[in-house]
Amino acid sequence: MRVSVSWLREYLDLPADLPAADLEQALVDLGIEVESIVDLRSTVTGALVVGEVLDIEELTGFKKPIRFCRVDVGAANGTGEPQEIVCGARNFAPGDRVVVILPGGVLPGGFAIGARKTYGRNSHGMICSAKELSLGDDHSGIIVLPEDTPAKPGDDARPVVGLDDVVVEVEITPDRGYALSVRGIARELAHALGVPFRDPGLAPAPGATAEPAYPVQVRDTVGCDRFAARMVRGVDPTAQTPGWMRQRLTVAGVRSISLPVDITNYVMLELGQPMHAFDADRITGPLVVRRAAAGEKVTTLDGVARTLTDEDMVICDDTGPVSLAAVMGGETSEVVASTTDVLFEAAHWDPVMVGRTARRHKLFSEAAKRWERGVDPALPLVAIERAVGLLTAHAGGVAGAEILDLDHVRPPAPVALPVDLPGRRVGVAYSPERVVSLLEQVGCHVTRGVDRLGEDPGSAGVPAGGADVLTVVPPSWRPDLTDPADLVEEVVRLDGYDRVPSVLPTAPPGRGLTWQQRRRRAVARSLAERGYVEVLAHPFVAGSLADLLGLPADDPRRAAVRVANPLSEEEPLLRTTLLGPLLGILRRNLGRGHRDLALYEIGAVFHPRPGVGAPPAMGVDRRPTDAEFAAADAVVPDQPRHVAVVLTGDVDPAGWWGAGRPAGWADAIEAGRAVLAAADLPADRVEVRAAEHAPWHPGRCAELLVDGVVVGHAGELHPAVLAALELPKRTSAMELDLDALPAAPVAPAPAISGFPPALIDVALVVDERVPAAQVQQALVEGAGELLEGVRLFDVYASEQLGAGRRSLAYKLTFRAPDRTLTVEEAVAARDAAVARAAERFGATLRGA
Repeated sequence: MRVSVSWLREYLDLPADLPAADLEQALVDLGIEVESIVDLRSTVTGALVVGEVLDIEELTGFKKPIRFCRVDVGAANGTGEPQEIVCGARNFAPGDRVVVILPGGVLPGGFAIGARKTYGRNSHGMICSAKELSLGDDHSGIIVLPEDTPAKPGDDARPVVGLDDVVVEVEITPDRGYALSVRGIARELAHALGVPFRDPGLAPAPGATAEPAYPVQVRDTVGCDRFAARMVRGVDPTAQTPGWMRQRLTVAGVRSISLPVDITNYVMLELGQPMHAFDADRITGPLVVRRAAAGEKVTTLDGVARTLTDEDMVICDDTGPVSLAAVMGGETSEVVASTTDVLFEAAHWDPVMVGRTARRHKLFSEAAKRWERGVDPALPLVAIERAVGLLTAHAGGVAGAEILDLDHVRPPAPVALPVDLPGRRVGVAYSPERVVSLLEQVGCHVTRGVDRLGEDPGSAGVPAGGADVLTVVPPSWRPDLTDPADLVEEVVRLDGYDRVPSVLPTAPPGRGLTWQQRRRRAVARSLAERGYVEVLAHPFVAGSLADLLGLPADDPRRAAVRVANPLSEEEPLLRTTLLGPLLGILRRNLGRGHRDLALYEIGAVFHPRPGVGAPPAMGVDRRPTDAEFAAADAVVPDQPRHVAVVLTGDVDPAGWWGAGRPAGWADAIEAGRAVLAAADLPADRVEVRAAEHAPWHPGRCAELLVDGVVVGHAGELHPAVLAALELPKRTSAMELDLDALPAAPVAPAPAISGFPPALIDVALVVDERVPAAQVQQALVEGAGELLEGVRLFDVYASEQLGAGRRSLAYKLTFRAPDRTLTVEEAVAARDAAVARAAERFGATLRGA
């Protein structure tokens, strides 16, 4: 939010010589993030003056309209002669007063102004728009000063357009919605600087009358617990927004539209109460505030026809919805150029409803931003009185004596706070008087007493036998103060965060990384060393992902956890596989010109626990019991940690050294082997065999097993999946459940023999359906203790071998620890290995 210091001074006695740095520090100490503090006087250098347009010559023969103007700038140019300026704007006429920067001046951004020849004429200076002066985003036309502006040609234009002020831009956290207003920021600064504060929210306002200003019915008092309205009749539709109001709106980043609409925006910025102005003549029948019917439509002020859900709130007349309540008004009832009867509405809406509606419709208006953070429910009548006064003062008209106020607001619930709790929580000695004083500064009503209930000290922070307890009723503008912890935070914040001691806890000795952490780091390091690039994907996915991946209807990965308040309604589910988001990242990088990609991610997937019910409600006033922890943990989805890789393009690039090698299913399987090796699992416990598992190609998919248990899959993705995701052919992937891997065994020290090995190759012909890993295991079992190693180095198939047959060639290494093996010993061990393979799989020696 952006606000000028001059506006703050209306409600706050700021020192006249307060440095900008001290103002910034005061806000930071209060926990308000300051984006910038800009002295507008320093943003424009040189002569920035008021000018009066004397005459305009339209230049022709150019691609766009160009005007040659003679502008009276008084004596500012040193000669008193009219200034000749070329301008392309069309929103001004002779007699208008404008803002002119003369040659030698410099606009924001370092844009220097000089005299030059353009479009065949000499131009001496520039007539400025709001955007060129960094006063707003409007660049459609230049600034035309209101007729009532007292400045004359040649006067300094800075105070006229607000460039003699200081602008503060702050970022407000979601729990401090009250600070999204001049009222809120002024109150905060009064606390920090110890200066008087005049609360505009306490201005007198007449209450409801027996006769309502307009017939209104509120059918949902949860979504809207207060609705106030008042009519102003006979306003001048041609009345212009006063310059001072337009200037403040511009500084705040709000575009001026019309006087009634500008007044609602001005009151919103000033008090923090969003409002709406209806054209009373365009409303048909009484107004009804209710939940929308699913499928109902309303066209909002931005011209978009929006389809509503039954969670949205709407304001309706006899024709249907005329406003998307608390978010944006509708076209059919908006104030137009001919409006003479204005109905002001100020209400109080449910923050949760507004936040969900704004996200559902992607409509983050300034009003919705405030509602979802919480608005003071005591403001509607004050805001309406302020708006009515401004409208009648500047556009005439008669304010109706009838005032509507449907009030169903519940009073704030009192909070019990042990007076010593802030000190015990923070480590600073706050006296009871100091605690009471600080809470009263916030606006709380505090009474002091003694609690004799003897409650559990862990549950409420109250020692058994009684303690000094404060009963705190938060003010209406602080809906965030609901628990003792909230009040403790306020005490600490107002007393100063700098008083809180910074003490680092002593790290417990003897602990390091757990074996699971070491394993994950080893896996990540292994994949990175093989050329894979780590990415971190969002865990949120769309409901259609399961169909895109071709998961069967009974696949457990289709059951996903839905997020209660998702960042995007298009991706409301938590992932059950890493592949969906990972393939999305792959597709994004391909779209940006990358072709050879090898990516990996290590992260959690989420599997729901059906039938566990809802989690227990737990407060923040005490530590949950073990039973509550267990009940809450039972509801939390199972979150195993997986690792996944995806590959496409060339693994080995082509060049003068030869042809490249494209990535394929074998590389994905090798990545799985690398992960298992990095997890320190012996090769004899690992098995790889053919499988069918979505989303992989059924003929090019392998399952990875450890001790006979499937822990992952790898291979080439199914062509239908690649087509649905618009990915290249032969794209391959691997996904493995790290949490399903057993702990690595204690590795014995290797026995090293100094005697030479005996190397023997065997080629076995087996049925093509027999996994090579199972044949290898049979060779190991048959060869006995003399076998040191076995490696598959060739797979061959041909017509000579027979249909459905293939040859598997293995290199066997034999070695004895205490002697050189004889040929007879090595051959006997080889024959025993081949015999075991023949017995188990019908293997025969190729060529035998």
